[in-house]
Amino acid sequence: MSESQRFPVAVHALVYLAHHGARAAGGAVPSADLAASMPTNPVVVRRVTALLAKAGLVQTRSGSGGGAWLALDPAAITLDRVLKAVHGCAHLGAPPPGARGCPVGERIPRVVGRAIAAADEAATARLSLISVADLLAEIDLPAGGQG
Repeated sequence: MSESQRFPVAVHALVYLAHHGARAAGGAVPSADLAASMPTNPVVVRRVTALLAKAGLVQTRSGSGGGAWLALDPAAITLDRVLKAVHGCAHLGAPPPGARGCPVGERIPRVVGRAIAAADEAATARLSLISVADLLAEIDLPAGGQG
């Protein structure tokens, strides 16, 4: 799975778990169910939920009756935490190396690097204001329903 897909898959999975009230092992949602909602392969979901579990956002159990459930209240799971859990960033790229002897080329890596860092910081700051609960409320689904 590409780096750029980890964050959307992680957010989707967390909102799905919140929607289904998966707050304990008894309510674990299998990776196949999560994958069907996206749609993607259950292996992709398991890789992402493993990262989320390592960050303490979900818990997982393998085998029959296994799956994932939220380790925290959905209101406590902000999207900046999710981004960090899946090792994401704004993905604006890296500054070009520049050309020696060129007045622009010698200085552009530093200047572009600062701009990219500022954009990444701004994105992280904005994501810190949005929780999984906020997203669930925004899609306006009845709790515990299908989908």
